[in-house]
Amino acid sequence: MCGIFFSISRHKYVVPDAGTKQALQNRGPDSSGGYRILIPAEHDREQGPSLQLFATAFSTVLSLRGTAVVKQPLQNDDTGSMLCWNGEAWSIQGHSDPVVGNDSQLVFDLLLQQTSSSLVLDRCSSVQRTAAILSAIRGPYAFVFYDAINQYLYYGRDCLGRRSLLRKFSLEHDLILSSVCDNATGDQWEEVEADGINVIDLKRTSSEEPLTFTHIPHRRRNEVKPNELSFHLPFPAMNTTVESPSHPEAQHVQKLGEALRRSLEARTQHVRESVNVDTEAKVAILFSGGLDCTVLARICHDLLPPTEAIHLHNVAFQNPRIHSNLGENESPYELCPDRVTGRSSYAELMRICPGRQWRFVEINVPYTATVAHRSNVMALMHPHNTEMDLSISYALYFAARGYAMSQPHPEEIRVLLSGLGADELFGGYQRHSLAFARRGYSGLIEELELDFNRLGKRNLGRDDRVISNSGKEVRFPYLDEELISLALDLPVWAKCDFANSQMADSEDPARFLEPEKRLLRLLAWDLGMKGVAAEKKRAIQFGARTAKMEAGRTKGTQVLS
Repeated sequence: MCGIFFSISRHKYVVPDAGTKQALQNRGPDSSGGYRILIPAEHDREQGPSLQLFATAFSTVLSLRGTAVVKQPLQNDDTGSMLCWNGEAWSIQGHSDPVVGNDSQLVFDLLLQQTSSSLVLDRCSSVQRTAAILSAIRGPYAFVFYDAINQYLYYGRDCLGRRSLLRKFSLEHDLILSSVCDNATGDQWEEVEADGINVIDLKRTSSEEPLTFTHIPHRRRNEVKPNELSFHLPFPAMNTTVESPSHPEAQHVQKLGEALRRSLEARTQHVRESVNVDTEAKVAILFSGGLDCTVLARICHDLLPPTEAIHLHNVAFQNPRIHSNLGENESPYELCPDRVTGRSSYAELMRICPGRQWRFVEINVPYTATVAHRSNVMALMHPHNTEMDLSISYALYFAARGYAMSQPHPEEIRVLLSGLGADELFGGYQRHSLAFARRGYSGLIEELELDFNRLGKRNLGRDDRVISNSGKEVRFPYLDEELISLALDLPVWAKCDFANSQMADSEDPARFLEPEKRLLRLLAWDLGMKGVAAEKKRAIQFGARTAKMEAGRTKGTQVLS
């Protein structure tokens, strides 16, 4: 994982301010480096002279893959091209599949190859070839790539937006891109949309006009748009079949289990091999005790060496609105719903997976600590700015730290697993059952499509910024491209079986379990986690007690001052 910063200006080299630089270094404590590029003016017969440009790149690195720390920004002395890469290329279709070891240099080499003069017939074909390489990458990323040969600047986020990238323009039309920002100055940043790749033609710049952008849009796998330059998505449109709904079948459960196992295998192997740190565990799970995260923990037990511990980060908050009248021996943290559920699922894991060292990490956050970290959390989640954003960000921010407030030293685990995405793919929110009640499966399909399409805008960039401030990388096994393809291909009734309501006295798990995410519940059942399979869904801000900490009437959508 990396923190990346890039600016391009007509007037001077623009470097990150002190707060932004520190936030970038929090993301990448293993190395940092800067690079300046003077892009000379050129003369085009049709366009006239272009403008000299000043480009500044700064990157920090948290080394997670490979046997050596690969410093950034990556530079090529022969061409002058440069890459800032914040991502994990688990595989690159048609090239190295899967990618073994560090991926950043491999991605850079492939981009250089596709933009070299020996392969490119004209400048426009270099854009097409670059887009094809980026489309072939499977995994989360945000990047800035300067193609010095053809004078193009590329930037964007992966097809889901699993890594953060912010953007702002100055009054002089300067462009600044960064993984994270210090919003102390009040500058308004915006998230780069996860809807394609942006290209700037640096040969077509003037002193008065904004930079010339080209947007390369997404195209689903089965969409046909001849002769249109596009970023090919690795998954199809959602299956809209609603005829003859029945229970999820055994083959569906098996396929989901196999896809999730492959996703977790890529995300839990060969972690931190470049850094000689003696730790009992290399992976931790953001653990509420709910269905999604506990299934991840259960499969991790099958994948990781039996001598390796697995940490379960369970966060609970003191909420003065709820915990104001506690008895002398009552703990506000032990009363939090996620603490109760977490302990229950932890006990079930220990019973089903004997011999594994499970460490239940109690992260207790007093109200004074919440207040003390408020400004930092708000800066990290910016430009998101609602009460709900803050409530969710509090939970993720402290859960990522991985230690109690009274503990003097943080743990060395650098990879966190999150169950995010399961609700959006398999129908786990209350609004999904409401959509079905109002309009049947056709209404449910529309709601699921809406949730899936806005994942990057609503959740992922914010979560990446908040969690990564602890020098850790969050990975989302449910948002693996192969698993997403499976979920979108399945008929909706195979994922969330709302047409067949729950029968509490049935011995058939396909009827005994709740219809929300029934396919995932059946997988948990098959894995022996019968208590977890029956666990109800609870939003993180309510389970950890971060919602509505102050008295008064506030809504999640209320904008913060």
